[in-house]
Amino acid sequence: MELLAHLMLGFSTALSWQNLLYCLVGCTLGTLIGVLPGLGPVAAIAMLLPATYALPPDAALIMLAGIYYGAQYGGSTTAILLNIPGESASVVTTIDGHQMARQGRAGVALATSAIGSFFAGCVATLVLAAFAIPLTELAFRFGPAEYFSLMFLGLIGAVVLSSGSLLKALSMIVLGLLLGLVGTDINSGAQRFTLDIPELADGLSFVALAMGIFGFAEIIRNLEDNQGKAVNVGKISTLWPDRQDFKRMRPAIYRGTLLGSILGLLPGGGATLASFSAYALEKKISQYSAEFGHGAIEGVAGPEAANNAAAQTSFVPLLTLGIPSNAVMALMVGAMMIHDIQPGPQVMTNNPSLFWGLLASMWIGNLMLVILNLPLIGVWASLLRIPYRYLYPAILVFCCIGVYSVQNSVFDVIQAVGFGLLGYVLLKLDCEPAPLLMGFVLGPLLEEYFRRALLLSHGDLSTFVTRPLSLSLLAAAAGLVVLVTLPAIRRTRAEAFRE
Repeated sequence: MELLAHLMLGFSTALSWQNLLYCLVGCTLGTLIGVLPGLGPVAAIAMLLPATYALPPDAALIMLAGIYYGAQYGGSTTAILLNIPGESASVVTTIDGHQMARQGRAGVALATSAIGSFFAGCVATLVLAAFAIPLTELAFRFGPAEYFSLMFLGLIGAVVLSSGSLLKALSMIVLGLLLGLVGTDINSGAQRFTLDIPELADGLSFVALAMGIFGFAEIIRNLEDNQGKAVNVGKISTLWPDRQDFKRMRPAIYRGTLLGSILGLLPGGGATLASFSAYALEKKISQYSAEFGHGAIEGVAGPEAANNAAAQTSFVPLLTLGIPSNAVMALMVGAMMIHDIQPGPQVMTNNPSLFWGLLASMWIGNLMLVILNLPLIGVWASLLRIPYRYLYPAILVFCCIGVYSVQNSVFDVIQAVGFGLLGYVLLKLDCEPAPLLMGFVLGPLLEEYFRRALLLSHGDLSTFVTRPLSLSLLAAAAGLVVLVTLPAIRRTRAEAFRE
């Protein structure tokens, strides 16, 4: 009954005309961002953070959330039609989705993606609702030592689950932690690494860093890769799958939903990891495994369900514990801080309408996305005909205006440009920037909780291992480190990411 009362509060908030409007805006933008190759949800949310500054907190978070899970829907459109993934979680959809398109079954593949995404999104939102209350009650038992250990586990998870070299991922985490130290020390009031620049007294701008590292850098790389050309889009046949298609896709959607719901909870996990894992699972257990790579419908249904389920459940650690599980959730932390909301269990108690309104908006958003993605596929596909040399400069101009508008500061625009160049260099060096953002967001909090724990224990470091919850979290972090250093695990991890 308590959960039902909370959900009624959530729907009363989400169904207000203003929040419905911003949910629609977020879903539409997310689909558009997913359709356009190269502009993933991380870059889109980073670019739109300044626009949320003038919005009410619930409307801002509902819109940003809509962009995230909307991009999972839109990314499959170009993956199926053009063999070009709109964003990273749609990479595996290209394998069988585009083969189906070449066989004249593009409409069936797109419908499979939309149906799987809708089902997974709705189920994962139920998982989020079920986990919210017990996890929040657990979080109230956390002290500074437990929060430090939890954030430490999150950083270790971001390293282990990031793609590519472990050493590069660790380097990105450390760089993010160092960038987070810039500014005025909360406890002593001393300025650290500000280079006597007054604008750095409050630290580096989160909006400028996020937009530069993810937005500007991605645009530069895409202009370089695509050389400013548009693409040709073919015609789409009938949309509705037949009875045999439904029979084959149904169990794949169920498995993908379950797997994605679990992987979305992990630190460093998310939609991309879920979609790759679901494809590997389907390929191993399907009785039609010989068709994989040649148009197997399970190769579309499983990954698409998994990436949408993971997109929804990745909100669980953010909203209940205040810990971002991936780069998008780190941006959501930034959005909350812009609106003076402390992420964590206090959100449910201090802002219940915001918490449950955001959750209820996910059901509404998933319904909106089905309506947007099936009838308007032709409209989304036609946008791909716009040459990138016209599209991206316009986006850059709006980005600069957005960065400036947050604090009316030219220095923030300069920071964004500098971080954009840094992000481009990191991309050229094959360094994944997501761990850097995780380090930047969690670094100051990690330091703050570390100091609080030591103050309460009078400088006794054993407080981190004498408290059972803290010890369990540190043991889990140590276990991850030991596992990933084992030769067999390292080889398997390298092969999985390479595949």
